[in-house]
Amino acid sequence: MIAGRMPETLTLPLDHTAIERILPHRYPFLLVDRVTEFEPDTRIVGVKMVTHNEPHLFAQPGQRPMLPYTILTEAIAQVGAILILAKPENRDKLIFFMGIEKVRFRRPVHAGDEVVIEAHVERLRSRMGALRGAARVNGHVVVDGRMTFALGPAEK
Repeated sequence: MIAGRMPETLTLPLDHTAIERILPHRYPFLLVDRVTEFEPDTRIVGVKMVTHNEPHLFAQPGQRPMLPYTILTEAIAQVGAILILAKPENRDKLIFFMGIEKVRFRRPVHAGDEVVIEAHVERLRSRMGALRGAARVNGHVVVDGRMTFALGPAEK
């Protein structure tokens, strides 16, 4: 479940504080550090910096710590949620992550990597929709796939 309040105007880049006004997630579950590009109803680009003290990192003995692909998939969903909640008519709604399709995990992500996350609207209706998203490190796709969501009224 994702909910939040969108500022009246978007001034790019959106920093961590601005993102916290849109999404209810907080550390360690807020996975977007900034938003650098925004095209209403169409596309958004966000960034996640993977640090050495990332609580989600794991490593096998003798290997570099790696960020789980499920965390990257959630980061794509959070970037997409910012895009959807930016619409004036969606600002007081909740967005629910409903499913993922055709997700491909292509390369590992390690501490020190900058992950650039891009989401495109495939379908957007009043109460549901779909996004296609990809996460890249140094221009190489690490995760991509399609996500579906539903919108509902915010709880009072």
